[in-house]
Amino acid sequence: MDKAKELIKRFEGLRLKAYICPAGKLTIGYGHVIKEHEPKEITLEQAERLLDIDCAVAMVRIRDLVKIKLSDNRMQALISFVFNVGVGAFASSTLLKKINTADWNGAAKEFLRWDKARVNGQMKALPGLTKRRKAEMELFNS
Repeated sequence: MDKAKELIKRFEGLRLKAYICPAGKLTIGYGHVIKEHEPKEITLEQAERLLDIDCAVAMVRIRDLVKIKLSDNRMQALISFVFNVGVGAFASSTLLKKINTADWNGAAKEFLRWDKARVNGQMKALPGLTKRRKAEMELFNS
């Protein structure tokens, strides 16, 4: 999961104290959404452990949803993607449908459709998300 974690770290950054992410969720570490029982301040080691767990969970869920064999790089790209958008969004996505039909070119292009977030009630493309999706797409294609 090293490539996925590198992408996540690059685009999420690290915060050892709780903060509200752009999606309005209480977050800590490398973009870990805090559960009710979890601390609001952590160490670097705890942030790394949370990232390991979040990536492992994403990988298990991807394996549940993807019906064909994935290359390591494709799995790594999807771990970063699912970590960011959530398994529910991935489960109902055209990206997943294209992967499951081995439409690799079509699937790769789907990453770029996921660069928007709700800002002041409206969906808006965010430059950081566009860069992230391009990086995920490049890893998916490599």
